[in-house]
Amino acid sequence: MKTIGYAAHSADTPLVPYTFERRGLRADDVAIDILYCGVCHSDLHTARGDWAGTVYPNIPGHEIVGRVTAVGPDVSKFAVGDTVAVGCMVDSCQDCDRCHDDEEQYCRNGFTATYNSPDRITGDNTLGGYSKHVIVREAFVLRVPATLDVSRVAPLLCAGITTYSPLRTWNVGKGSRVGVVGMGGLGHMAIKLAVGLGAHVTVISRSPSKEADASELGADAFLISSDKAAMKAARNSFDLIVDTVPVKHDLNPYMPLLDVDGTLCLVGQVGPLEELVSVPLIMGRRRVAGSLIGGIAETQEVLDFCGRMNILPECEMIRMDEINTAFERMEKADVRYRFVIDMSSLEVPDAA
Repeated sequence: MKTIGYAAHSADTPLVPYTFERRGLRADDVAIDILYCGVCHSDLHTARGDWAGTVYPNIPGHEIVGRVTAVGPDVSKFAVGDTVAVGCMVDSCQDCDRCHDDEEQYCRNGFTATYNSPDRITGDNTLGGYSKHVIVREAFVLRVPATLDVSRVAPLLCAGITTYSPLRTWNVGKGSRVGVVGMGGLGHMAIKLAVGLGAHVTVISRSPSKEADASELGADAFLISSDKAAMKAARNSFDLIVDTVPVKHDLNPYMPLLDVDGTLCLVGQVGPLEELVSVPLIMGRRRVAGSLIGGIAETQEVLDFCGRMNILPECEMIRMDEINTAFERMEKADVRYRFVIDMSSLEVPDAA
């Protein structure tokens, strides 16, 4: 299938229109017309070569919502016309213990990412959702609840599941005390989801100006991390802190905030952190952990949960040709709280 997307051709050039061929439909494949695609910090990092291994031309995008246009003969869960979604993965080995336990994100043989990853059959580099069409193995396609506004669903496929998974792993529910560090694309979803699960949620921020926004998102409390007295008073008051900060930073101020057996879970920064002092960990049996998205079953779970609770990200809709400006704004944290591309703004080649 001939289609079009926006691709980065090098680390230091803007994304531009790029015509390419999607693979033919395999027996267990679903063909999807993309309606909306979310914009993630990972897209920016990959396109600009901040992480090793970017293959160019690179088409980012792993928060995909679309409509089924065709299915392979072995497909049983989806039909033409269904509204569906695709997240950060499009395949895994399906044979290892992690895959059997619905944790394909930890596949022992490595999952196939939605973009910038070798296809398991052809070896061709995968190209993501900044495009008009995509073809995905049925096992990695998700159903979108009819109750949700499809124009705002896309960020649930990465920002949503990335913050939902640690909340479920550490059994957050009614009475849980959850702190959220960082209030961007990930952080605002962590707040909404933790509130939806019944937790008492506190936003931890250096900026007092964000208190009103935190309250609007549903947070119960606001803790200014630069206020030494307030931080001292808040010691031992959290069961879980979800740290969504996407850059190198210091964890030491947050560790005393955890109660005994409390956990600080990193979901933002991929890379180095400031040196960690072990005393608060040892003295309170506290933990620093990490979490990577979630499996397909858990991603469907968060979609269904959001459908029941009417939880949606806060989005700013953009045209496809505004992506480079969106990247620049995202670097400056100038978005509330997630960009979503309206793919109707991207014209399909005549020969498609």
